[in-house]
Amino acid sequence: MESTKTNPFSLTGEIALVTGGGSGLGLAMARSIVAAGGRVVLLGRREALLRDATADLGQNSSYLVHDVAKTSVTPGFADLVEAPFGPISILINNAGIHLKKPALATTEDEFQLVLATHVLGAHALTRELVPPMIARNRGSILFVASMTSLIGLPGVVAYSAAKSALLGMVRSLATELSASGIRVNAIAPGWINSPMMREALADDPVREGKILSRTPMRRFGDPSEIGSVAVFLSSPAASFVTGVCLPVDGGASIGF
Repeated sequence: MESTKTNPFSLTGEIALVTGGGSGLGLAMARSIVAAGGRVVLLGRREALLRDATADLGQNSSYLVHDVAKTSVTPGFADLVEAPFGPISILINNAGIHLKKPALATTEDEFQLVLATHVLGAHALTRELVPPMIARNRGSILFVASMTSLIGLPGVVAYSAAKSALLGMVRSLATELSASGIRVNAIAPGWINSPMMREALADDPVREGKILSRTPMRRFGDPSEIGSVAVFLSSPAASFVTGVCLPVDGGASIGF
């Protein structure tokens, strides 16, 4: 097996905690991390989904059932994770919920739930897992942002606010933690060919055509392409990269 000395993209010896790792982009990133030699701990609310995902990923994967929105049970979480699985060196804050609703019809409770999951949940986990990283003087924290962090899209005001808030968190955390050997970055996925995207575009060829017409590469992304970028940002190959948001969207955020 290649080490980081011969392959700067190797994650051999690393353990990644991936929230929302049982499906979609979380599972794709976990699969890429395992392929790069790392181990993963999948975090999510649905045990059956997590069990199936770890069976698919193989022996270098484990899971833990946890709802990131329930931040009141987060204190002591680092010990809960590291005691059975080992030291977490990579944290991927991916868990989230989507709300497609006009801004004027979005209730306060709906808005707060989206923020609690994306923003408060990610901050709570980061707050708990960073002290052991500081003690070891190494770590990588990755947030999954969105095109809505960069451009305006209608009907997703709560989601857009939450994903935009993540970028502020990335920049602030990077300034606080990078001197302690912890890098903090974000990925902003575009339209990725996933079950969620296919459901959103079902029976709507006009919308699909509009999206592709504004994507310079004229195609949807594959989940593995998000996984590859997650590996890069978590690996020694990105050892001098911190505080950035990398769009992985085929150019959609700059297309016209």
